[in-house]
Amino acid sequence: ADPALAEALQRAGASWALPALGSYGATLGAADTWRLAEEANRHTPALHSFDARGRRVDAVEFHPSWHALMQHYRGQGLIAQPFTETRPGRWAAWAAGFYLHGQVEQGTLCPATMTTAAIPVLQREPGLWAQLQGQLYSNAYDARDLPLAQKQSIWLGMGMTEKQGGSDVRANTTVATPVGAGGRGGEYLLRGHKWFFSAPMCDAHLVVARTGEGGPFACFFVPRWRPDGSKNAVNVQRLKEKVGNRSNSSSEVEFHDAWGILMGEEGRGIPTIIEMATYTRLNCVLGSAAILRQ
Repeated sequence: ADPALAEALQRAGASWALPALGSYGATLGAADTWRLAEEANRHTPALHSFDARGRRVDAVEFHPSWHALMQHYRGQGLIAQPFTETRPGRWAAWAAGFYLHGQVEQGTLCPATMTTAAIPVLQREPGLWAQLQGQLYSNAYDARDLPLAQKQSIWLGMGMTEKQGGSDVRANTTVATPVGAGGRGGEYLLRGHKWFFSAPMCDAHLVVARTGEGGPFACFFVPRWRPDGSKNAVNVQRLKEKVGNRSNSSSEVEFHDAWGILMGEEGRGIPTIIEMATYTRLNCVLGSAAILRQ
């Protein structure tokens, strides 16, 4: 039903993707899927800071419709398609799938965007990539809140913005202290806050922090759970009240010696995470076009 999109895919050498995209378009266009999208935005996420015994859990509860939409997208193979596929036109094929999904529901595309965008950054870290590649490339949807090693697939988020600096990341004050020698691939403890911490229920986040008071910036891989199975000290203060994107959860968080791993080199934290952000900008353009098409 979209001749311009089909023509664009042909021109980009992605005609091989048309059958799968046609099938996904039929799924997305079904009345049941539109119902899922409506429910996911009407029954918005709810934060549960503590469990019944007063233990800190920082869990975000989503309506089943959210999970169904996330499963649709992941099952289509779109999270890792630009990296697992080798045929010409793979980026165009992925963009078309993202564009189709965004014509029905946009909030689920936030964690999807960040997970895809994190892949090329993580590929530069051989140790982490060896641990996470299978879960990032997986098409299975795993909504369980468990340590990384126990998950079939994972989602990644991002934490850059702080209240005193806004979009000026250079004003950030969150500090990371090395555990032992530190350095690339080393362990650190993060203390500070993030004014926008996108999709807090992701299995891990890429976070910018200074290495020492007033020190250079670095980028850290901060999982939701520590390797020993305990909850990481990323405390969700509140979920954001938003004009749009209501099905998705955005949050403010505080780090109370949250455990993380240094990615890249000290002093290269902003360029490291900006590579991830650059990929997300492509998604922003596609998502905006999808809303207009809707």
